[in-house]
Amino acid sequence: MRVDYVLGTSAGGTQRHVRMLANGLAARGVTVSVYGPAATWTAAAPQLEAAPSAPERSGPAGDVSAETRSGAAGDVSAETRSGAAGDVSAETSGHPGPPRFSAVEIADRPRPSRDLAAIRRLRRLLASSRPDVVHAHGLRAGALAALAVGGRRASARPALVVTVHNAPPAGEPAAAVYQVLERLVARRADAVLGVSGDLEARMRRLGARGVARAVVPAPPSPAGVSAETPARLRAELGLASGPAATSLILAVARLAPQKGLGTLVAAAAVWRDRYPAPLLVIAGEGPLQAGLARRAEAVGVRARFLGHRDDVPALLAAADVVVLPSVWEGQPLIVQETLRAGRPLVASRAGGIPDLTGEDAALLVSPGDPGALAAAVLTVLDDPVLAKRLSEAALQRSRSLPSEPDALDAAMAAYRRVAPA
Repeated sequence: MRVDYVLGTSAGGTQRHVRMLANGLAARGVTVSVYGPAATWTAAAPQLEAAPSAPERSGPAGDVSAETRSGAAGDVSAETRSGAAGDVSAETSGHPGPPRFSAVEIADRPRPSRDLAAIRRLRRLLASSRPDVVHAHGLRAGALAALAVGGRRASARPALVVTVHNAPPAGEPAAAVYQVLERLVARRADAVLGVSGDLEARMRRLGARGVARAVVPAPPSPAGVSAETPARLRAELGLASGPAATSLILAVARLAPQKGLGTLVAAAAVWRDRYPAPLLVIAGEGPLQAGLARRAEAVGVRARFLGHRDDVPALLAAADVVVLPSVWEGQPLIVQETLRAGRPLVASRAGGIPDLTGEDAALLVSPGDPGALAAAVLTVLDDPVLAKRLSEAALQRSRSLPSEPDALDAAMAAYRRVAPA
């Protein structure tokens, strides 16, 4: 089987998910190509920054792709189809080899001239690759892939699968654009996968075919965190340990409007007069960082903004409560990681979060309600029995979370349904 992935401008879980699928299916013997913005793919695989690139031989003069090969273990080599005598590439040896990446600049918002250029480039790449399945991630990537693939299903064109990763944006004109993209995907895709039940229902109402749940697992858990790690990390943050220690409230998220971190800062103002005042720790990067820091300082909230961190399991181990106040989420990786770590969780009752936590592994509150969020956090801090019950329920719930092999199995099953040959 040959599968081509189309990835738009994205950050966080979507890019990691596509990379997991591409590498995992290539390791299973599927021939895989990935098309999308070079910056997005590089963010998903930083080692590609140093990879050599080669011009795309089938494109017009001056059209250059960042065409590289990247293995599941992170190895990168230049494309070798036209290598020296004696070179045997994956494509000529009969073995699929690792995924091939070709740059297609799909913007994060409608840009007619660039969108037309992206559609033309996708058509050339698909004509050269001749995949059995094109799997696009995100509505913009899905709509452009649908236009590149063509209309009515015929033996000459590949099957089209689109995974919808996000809820509609609020307000005009973004919502109107989103509706056009949804209708195009619903009409053209042979199968639509949604990362949450509300997205599945939305696409069904639009008449989409083959609607099913996308399986988006968190990465495998790293080696266990040592018993000394929480105390060390608390000391790094200037906090003491012990029965009367300052509470550490943790959020791990991209600092973007969807994550509802303004609601969290407002909630933190409710508990600022406690003694000792809990420390709010926010790990992650994003466009709202400076504004959130200013707002926290203005309302007297004790907060630390850590930026990007590679030691999220250690942060989780040190936290008294983990908070996810998002406006909407699909299958957020941080919720899965928190459940695996057995930490008390307070989160929004939004999107796919309740599907992951159930009613017993987290306290769920309405998004955008700082009073309810503050009350839930304080309830966990003030009730050790509840905190212990949430921790135990989280560990129990984590045993039913999907794994990466489960996600690969689900993807292959979807492909076989739409391209049985």
